[in-house]
Amino acid sequence: MENEQSGRRDFVKKSITGTIAMGTGLSLAASLFSANEANASEAEWNGDPNASNEKAFRMGVIGPAELSLATSQIAASKASNKNAKEFAGFELTEAIAVTGVLKDLGTPVPPMDAKAKATLAKIKNTPAGPEFDKAYISAQLENHEFLRDLAASYISKGKLAGAAENQGRHLATLSLAVFKEHVAITKRILGELGG
Repeated sequence: MENEQSGRRDFVKKSITGTIAMGTGLSLAASLFSANEANASEAEWNGDPNASNEKAFRMGVIGPAELSLATSQIAASKASNKNAKEFAGFELTEAIAVTGVLKDLGTPVPPMDAKAKATLAKIKNTPAGPEFDKAYISAQLENHEFLRDLAASYISKGKLAGAAENQGRHLATLSLAVFKEHVAITKRILGELGG
């Protein structure tokens, strides 16, 4: 009994210590990103899938992630094809996580450009059924091809100095794997839909 209680105390102590350390690490990462943002290029995001630094990468991801969030919220209830509906659920979860992380890092959300507004309007206005599924999956394919190219561009620049750049490269490296996977999945689903 004494060993069991001692084990529980050790577990709780380690859990609390780990949580505090993780919280401190996230706070440090956020402050590093914010500090680096002040030193980064003042140019705003121009829609080009090229990123020369972590700020440009974050600025390039946030708009498409917001669009993906909005369209996936609609598709989660409106998609009729089982694979499109399943993808919408996964994509919605991903978009919530990505936008949350980027906002925590102080990434401003730009207003939607004309192309994003048109995509969102098309998703909203297309009735449920095969045409909706094609429109949604096509939009996700285009979005993830852009994000894939953006992450690959940033990673290809080579290692840049600074902790924020290092963290940005880690984020881009992890994201690139997901972006590539989502391009492949949306292409497959679009093929199944005859698109």
